[in-house]
This record gives sequence, C-alpha cells and structure tokens, in this order.
Amino acid sequence: MKNKKKVGKIPKLAWLAMSFATAMVLWYLLSLNPQTARSFPNVVVTLKAMGTMISRGVFWTDISSSLISVIAGFGIGFILSLPVAILMAWYAPVRNIIEPWIQFIRNIPPLAYVPLIVISAGVGRKPQIIVITIATFLIMTVTIYQGVINVDHTLIKAAKVLGASDKDIFFKVIAPATLPFIITAIRLGSSTALTTLIAAESTGAVAGLGMRIRSLNNSFESAPMLLYIIIIGIIGMLVEKLVKFLEGRFTGWQEKREV
Repeated sequence: MKNKKKVGKIPKLAWLAMSFATAMVLWYLLSLNPQTARSFPNVVVTLKAMGTMISRGVFWTDISSSLISVIAGFGIGFILSLPVAILMAWYAPVRNIIEPWIQFIRNIPPLAYVPLIVISAGVGRKPQIIVITIATFLIMTVTIYQGVINVDHTLIKAAKVLGASDKDIFFKVIAPATLPFIITAIRLGSSTALTTLIAAESTGAVAGLGMRIRSLNNSFESAPMLLYIIIIGIIGMLVEKLVKFLEGRFTGWQEKREV
C-alpha cells in the first residue's frame, strides 16, 4: 500500500521524463548491437540526417505535402461519414445496404486497393487523398454510427411527444449525446490517416513522408528513414493532444475515469 501511495505521488512530468529516458537508453543499446545498429543509428546520426534532408531541399516539402494529403483526406472522410452514420442509424434500409460493405472494405488493407485507385484517378495528390478518405471514412462511420444508436430512445420519444421536429431532435438530443463518439471518431480517423500515409503515397507521389521512407529504403539510408518515422509519430502525438484538448472543451460534462 505504501509503495502504491509513493508511486501515485510521482508527477506525470516525472513519469514522462522516465519514459523518455528509457526509450533513449533502449535506442542507444540498439545502436550498439551489431544486429540492430544498421536499422537504429544513434540519436546524433539520426538528428544529423535532418540537416542532410534539408540540404537536399526535400525535408519541409515532404512534411507539408503529407500534411496536405492527411488533412484533406481526413476532412473529406469526416464530412462524408457524419451523414452516412446518421442515416444508417435512422433508416434500416440504408443500414442494411451500406453496413455489410463498410465491414467488408474495412478488413482490406489500403495497399491492396491502391493500384485500382491509381488506374482510375491517376497519380499525384488526388489518389493520395482518395486512399486516406476511404480509410478514415470507414472507421469514423462505424464509430459515429455506434454513438447514434446508443442514444437513449426514451429521450427521442419524449422530444417527439413534446412536438419537437426532426431537426430539433437531431440538434438538441442526438447531437449532444453523440458528441463523445464523434470526438472518438476524430481521434481514430486522424490516427488512421497517418497510418495510411505509406499506402497513400505509394500512388506515384513525388513528395511526402511515406513516399520518402520508401525511397530511402531503396537506398538503405536508415538514419533519415528513422528520422521520418519519428516525425510521423510526433505528428500523431500532437494531433492526439489537440483532440484531447477539444474533447475537454466540448465534452467536459461527461464523466471520465482517469487511468
């Protein structure tokens, strides 16, 4: 019990520092091991790779190109998923027609259908956005749909008895009750957009983090490759922090259990 109390008193910042230190030690050990040293060059070599990529004139271009594709694909996926999820929850025929296909396509890795998208949409930005849109649309539709069907039907019936229109029911009953699921959908969607980046940028992209990782893989340049992988992780963590901030602002009323 005493040990648990002591652990509980350690501030989160200290845990974060310990976690970071552990990762750095592990990274250092991997860079010393002959079996893994080539895949995990040490921190100094990896950071120097940033200067190399900047001198080649591709570092900022790759980051901005990937962010444009991710934001556009995620945005379109979210805009499409919201009405589709609501229609699926409200109308059984829509649900019975669309849901089997969503469940079917969700289980297909994006890399499998990338060639078909390239054939239809050509190469460049367009197919990248399409691939990310499909991946984010599927995960966000399922999540928002679960939120809508979980709304207490007693509240909807009560609103109808009081003469509320469909518009009022949606904006004053369903939307607030579904908001936590929508925030969760945004979190999952943004994560999916980043994890789909490699597949999306295999569509003939000329710049981008995913495209550059594959290109560096061909020339066995592990230091910049590892740097780009870390950058994708950092972007993901920043997005996660942003979503948590929005969650706190818009769903502060919801009871949460801190782990």
